[in-house]
Amino acid sequence: MAQAQPVVVQPGAQGQPALVPQKRLWSSKLLGCFEDMSSCLCGTFCGTCLMCQIASKMGENCCVPICVPNAIVTMRTAVRERHNIQGSIMGDFCTSSFLGPCVACQLARELKHTGEWQIN
Repeated sequence: MAQAQPVVVQPGAQGQPALVPQKRLWSSKLLGCFEDMSSCLCGTFCGTCLMCQIASKMGENCCVPICVPNAIVTMRTAVRERHNIQGSIMGDFCTSSFLGPCVACQLARELKHTGEWQIN
């Protein structure tokens, strides 16, 4: 499912060109719940359950969202960095603080898009 990403040539060590993958956008918009109703419903009515599922799909302990303060920020940043998505830690913090349930749904959709969330 991963698409070929354009690359940007930047000078590397000792002036030789280095290929750097271009950052991409999220596969779905933050308020794109209608793209995946199951994640939207789970995030709306049982957000903690969705966050625990997301943590498990990311290879983390399912208790991370319960035990780690602001885990949603860390999880969003990890997914963004892992998949070379545009953004910043400050953006992740602000978005997660004000639109937490929407962020959880977007994370679930992104993991499904990248194949980390195997749909049964």
